[in-house]
Amino acid sequence: MKLKCIAVDDEPLALDLVCKYIEQTAFLELIGKFSNAIEALSFVNQHEVQLIFMDIQMPDLSGMELARVLDGKKNEVKPRIVFATAYHQFAVEGYKVDALDYLLKPYSYEEFLNAATKAYNYFEKQSQPTSVTRVVEEKEPEYIFLKVEYQLVKVMLKDITHVEAYKDYVKVHLQSKPNPLLSLTSLKNMEELLPASKFMRVHRSFIVALDHIDSVSKNIIHIGNHQIAVGDNYKEAFLEFMSRWMN
Repeated sequence: MKLKCIAVDDEPLALDLVCKYIEQTAFLELIGKFSNAIEALSFVNQHEVQLIFMDIQMPDLSGMELARVLDGKKNEVKPRIVFATAYHQFAVEGYKVDALDYLLKPYSYEEFLNAATKAYNYFEKQSQPTSVTRVVEEKEPEYIFLKVEYQLVKVMLKDITHVEAYKDYVKVHLQSKPNPLLSLTSLKNMEELLPASKFMRVHRSFIVALDHIDSVSKNIIHIGNHQIAVGDNYKEAFLEFMSRWMN
């Protein structure tokens, strides 16, 4: 599935950057770019648009005003919005119009990708047939996309054994590969991407896949040949998990 996107920004450099980010993201399709919100609104009224990356402060019609117009279309399928602005004070107002996410300029591709992934997961969930059971509707994603060198790599969640912080990168250890994937992101971002029901942060430098834990001894987690210590700040949550595991 590819999400049909448009970009709206009155600053040419900012517009070029977000278009570049969209075009290098495998699950996004750029179908329009606009320097003002009035042109964008006309396009949205005539085309199927799922996702809008949009600045807030623009002449004639602001991004927030356009969002309110779209939010008023109660009987239509509305595109979701990711705001991008240099002014953090708009964050609360952005969520009032049901913005999907909020990027503070200048933002990196990593931050953009996190917002795009959130949008992808939202639309994937919405695409489930209405007749399926509640369990299926709330099914967690089966994979994530990671930036590895100069490409996006699809990684199945069930293949991840643990994630390790490494300088400005993370090492994503996989059951199917002898060497980990090296991705330019933070452990905090990985913690937000990975479902809490399957993964747990147990140390400031490690996240483990709960299904891949082989054994635990004296606060040491064994996953294959790897031994991972449980940090002091994470012991309480891990011990709670262990108590449920043993019951």
